[in-house]
Amino acid sequence: MIITIDGPAGAGKSTVAKALARRLGFRFLDTGAMYRAVALAGLRQGLDWDVPDDWARLARKLDIKVSGYSIYLNGEDVTDAVRTSEVTSVTRYAADNPRIREHLVELQRAVAGGDNIVTEGRDQGTVVFPKAECKIFLTASPEQRARRRLRDLESQGEPVTLEQVLTAQERRDREDAGRAVGPLAPAPDAVEVCTDGMTVEEVVSQLEKLVRSSDEARMTNDE
Repeated sequence: MIITIDGPAGAGKSTVAKALARRLGFRFLDTGAMYRAVALAGLRQGLDWDVPDDWARLARKLDIKVSGYSIYLNGEDVTDAVRTSEVTSVTRYAADNPRIREHLVELQRAVAGGDNIVTEGRDQGTVVFPKAECKIFLTASPEQRARRRLRDLESQGEPVTLEQVLTAQERRDREDAGRAVGPLAPAPDAVEVCTDGMTVEEVVSQLEKLVRSSDEARMTNDE
């Protein structure tokens, strides 16, 4: 069974998807970290953002592996390195590149295989796994999302303000929604869940009910 969780930055997708995967005993796939890994590699190699072909060639050469809740780039654990503001600010160069998206979508489908998996990102229910059995679109108010992102950055020792996070978030929302390939949008059959005022535990419990309901409906239809 494939469960997709899409939504804007700061909606809590990664935290909730990890917790849901643990509760269900499913594998977890953080697709955003894969694009971030490409961005990190591009930064390290000093690629010109205005030469997309160079980015595409680089992506094809990289060894990107997802293991549990960690992401590896050419054998190096870059789980924390891909979450910095510097990497976040340039990840769009990877995410907006059609050839990179095509390559990473292939990798994501290969990683999923035929396993039970919870996968989160921007286009999981619309592009990568359009036939997923349960699709969720997780969202929250801009202020709530920005505060979550601020806490994450502060925990990494990055000196940023809420205003800076909000500005960056607004820009990223526009870019994600306007992307030519794999734009951020809920799948027609996705269930939208707003996490404002809810604890992680409450959100996970609500999503678990949705998943189990979808699974029961699927089993009934198969009979």
